[in-house]
Order: sequence, then C-alpha cells, then structure tokens
Amino acid sequence: MTLKNRIVLITGASRGIGAATAKLLASRGAHVAVNYFQSEPAARAVVEEILKADGKAIAVQGDVRDPAQVQKLVEEVRARLGPIDTLVANASISFPVVPFVEFPWEAFEAKLLGELKAAFFCCKAVIPSMIERKSGCIIAISSGLSRHPGEGFCAHSTAKSGLDSFMKSLALELGPHGIRVNVVAPGLTETDATSFLPKERKDMMARMTPLRRIGQPEDVAGAVLALAGETSRFLTGLYVPVSGGMQMT
Repeated sequence: MTLKNRIVLITGASRGIGAATAKLLASRGAHVAVNYFQSEPAARAVVEEILKADGKAIAVQGDVRDPAQVQKLVEEVRARLGPIDTLVANASISFPVVPFVEFPWEAFEAKLLGELKAAFFCCKAVIPSMIERKSGCIIAISSGLSRHPGEGFCAHSTAKSGLDSFMKSLALELGPHGIRVNVVAPGLTETDATSFLPKERKDMMARMTPLRRIGQPEDVAGAVLALAGETSRFLTGLYVPVSGGMQMT
C-alpha cells in the first residue's frame, strides 16, 4: 500500500498514536507534517526517525484549538511540502478521570469545546483546497468510549461522540467533492494517556479481548493507513473500531 507523495498533516503527532501514524505513513511514501503543541523535542525526534529511514517529514507547531494558529501551520505545511490532501485529526484534549458527581463544569466544557474546535478549525483550513482539487481524505481519531462509555470518562465520551457526528456530517456534505471522511475508534491502547491505569486493569482488559491483548499505537496507525490508501477509495462515513474485537459492529 503506497501513499507516495501524499501530503499528510497529523495533529498531536509528537507521541503515541499520532507519532506511530506519522512513521507508518511516511514509510509508505507520504510527506508528513508532525504537528505538536508544546512537545517540540518529541516532535523533532519523530521527524528525525522518519528522515533517517529516508522518509520526508517536518515538525509544525500550533495549538489546533486556535483558528489563527491552525491557519498559520497549514500555510507552513503548504509552503514546505505542498497542499494538504490528507488530514489525520488526532489531537486530543486532556481531562480528569473522575465520576460525574465530582466533575467540574469548567473541565467538561474545556474537553468538549477543545476536542471539537481542534477538528473544526483543522477541517476548515484544509477542505477548501481539497474541494479545488476534487480529492481529499480526512480521518479522525475517536475512541471506543464514544459508543461504550466508562466510569469517569463522561467528558471524553461526550466529546468523542460529538466528533463522530461531526465527521459523519462532513462525509455526507463533502462526498460530492471527492473527499472521504472516516473515523478510527481505538479501544484501550498502550500510550502515555493510559499510563495511569494499573497493570492489573490492563491485564483484565486483555483477557476480555478476543485477541487477548490491548492495543498498541501501531495497531491504530495500521487502520489509518488502510483508510487513507487508494484501495479504500469507496469508503466514507465509517466508524472503525480498533479494539481487538472488544467492540464489534
């Protein structure tokens, strides 16, 4: 599967799922823009690894919740790599994991608005040139919790549910312009974001999973690659669980 010369922007790509996706897509020939907010050394390390493997990548800073910063980083990518034809909306907003009765509205609001702003502003910035070229691919990283909530994750579940609906709307509206829009929904995945979970809980989840393990960032990256490739050219509006069989559709 090749993505030769595709220009891909991956938000929140300095670590975890975003970093794994950047490396995998670059290995298939994509020219990758690794977006980061504050983790510049980590983003530079991802870029260096790609360059050492004879890939092409750049690091671009920007808070994707800010439309001015999004426009600036998209313009930088266009100037250095070319017009973006693939967007992987991976940036996720941190949130406290506490029961609803203890959840402050301010934290709930920040998660909900932050998650949707990040997707909305990035799509607003890249879609016009995709429409001009009558071609484009948008893949949002959601969560299995958007459909199967967990205790303490009310803000995350709500925000990702909103993201899912937003992407379905875009798939409907943008299809006539040749733009495909899909969602990848990871199950429990071994990243910095899940490092707070005790090993016992992860082992329990692995035992409950048909494939008998929890996910790795590379597993999610593989699903992104599959949806981004030309072999998926007639797939849009999908919600794809990457959960080892925990969530079956």
